[in-house]
Amino acid sequence: MDTPYGIAPLPVWERPEPQPRAAPVPLSRAKIATAAIRLADVRGLDGLSIRKLAKELGVGPMRLYDYVLNRSELLDLMVDAVYAQIAEAGRHSEWRATVLDIVHRTRDAALEHEWFVDLLGGRPHLGPHALAVGESTAAALNEAPGVRSIDDLQRVVGALNAFIVGALRREITERRTARSTGTDVTAWQTALGPYLTRMLETGRYPIVARLVIDGAHLDAEETFQHNLTAILDGITGRT
Repeated sequence: MDTPYGIAPLPVWERPEPQPRAAPVPLSRAKIATAAIRLADVRGLDGLSIRKLAKELGVGPMRLYDYVLNRSELLDLMVDAVYAQIAEAGRHSEWRATVLDIVHRTRDAALEHEWFVDLLGGRPHLGPHALAVGESTAAALNEAPGVRSIDDLQRVVGALNAFIVGALRREITERRTARSTGTDVTAWQTALGPYLTRMLETGRYPIVARLVIDGAHLDAEETFQHNLTAILDGITGRT
């Protein structure tokens, strides 16, 4: 493909699958992505490499380069396979129900494949399933009462995506920290509770004290739903 910067390979989505080879282990991009996801689910992205994936598949590393040029293309395939799960969200008659379905499926996918959040908010995801999710989300938000122009749509899509990335990264980070340290929220509160109580009793942090003492203590799922509702309410009520 000719570009202003010279000759660049076609994206993996536009390159045809290699011709089948007479080999003990048949391969396809779908099979490679499935195996890579399985490996990353167990070891994380740091534990994923072309060499380790080839061993998992029972082939030589060079064989995989017939299907993906590098690790970045492998990650693209993996991400789009996850988006395929999210893309199963149905189109509802009401815009808000469609958005809720897509966002909750995104959270479910991130909790199942924690490495997925490490790839959110970075490079644009341009695989066919990612584009389908983006289209469904934008089409639904375009029907919201507060969206009257393409500028409005860009802003609400950006706000929703920022919330999703931030909320999921925080939730997954907390899960990882609890696993790596063996300290859950209850244990952390027990350990630091006396210190925090002493600090709040100084009277220097009255609003923080109200948040800690009087605020609702929601679990991760309730917090996610509550904040998502606030985002959608804001979109609905824009003037």
